[in-house]
Amino acid sequence: MSELFSTVYGRVQPLDWLCLAPHPDDAEIGAGGTLIRLGRAGQAAGVLELSRGERGTQGTPEGRGAECVAAARVMGLAWRGQLGLPDGGLADTPPGAHALAAVLRAVRPRVLVVPHHQDRHPDHFGTYHLARRALHLAALRKADLGGEAHRVARVLLYQGNGDIRANLLVDVGDVMESWEAAIRAHVSQFTGGYVSETVTPEIVERRRARLTYWGTLARVRYAEAFEIEEPLLVDPAGL
Repeated sequence: MSELFSTVYGRVQPLDWLCLAPHPDDAEIGAGGTLIRLGRAGQAAGVLELSRGERGTQGTPEGRGAECVAAARVMGLAWRGQLGLPDGGLADTPPGAHALAAVLRAVRPRVLVVPHHQDRHPDHFGTYHLARRALHLAALRKADLGGEAHRVARVLLYQGNGDIRANLLVDVGDVMESWEAAIRAHVSQFTGGYVSETVTPEIVERRRARLTYWGTLARVRYAEAFEIEEPLLVDPAGL
């Protein structure tokens, strides 16, 4: 099973949260503050890149891999892995789902964080649909995967290149310095000229504006936004 993915940082272990990133840096941009908070609270947080970003305008796969390691250290991740699917071709396919399901069984996350299905980038909404198939496959006891079946308890969608209907906000005001450092660890993407609304030296300024907006709604300075597709059961005494 291990040949289906590789470890670039940390060690394979059961995770509390796992964030799926279509390309290197997507996790930092969309959920980095939350992942940092989890690590500081003693939770095991991880990131899985589905591709190496080899078709990106800037950087090389080798260089971007080194940037992922640097960012993982900043965020305090327990594990960071690489699936090696094709950049520009992430979609709901049986082979891709088989490989991703093998990762889910290996690191056994309680919470899975994935890109939103309304993201404009094909690899982002492709990752969402691929994750849905892999979640189903990983939970089937008779699936030809090896390892023990695993069912993720909760799936959250994070904001990438489009709007979301946020129904869960996380206060990230205390970790903004580390959040910015983690993003800036991806030097190849966020220095030099403007390539897109995401690949730009203005990335921190642009994303900080989003965090400020969501923070205003939550009555804190900065918040990361997520969408939950299934109802969230809560203790009314905690509201």
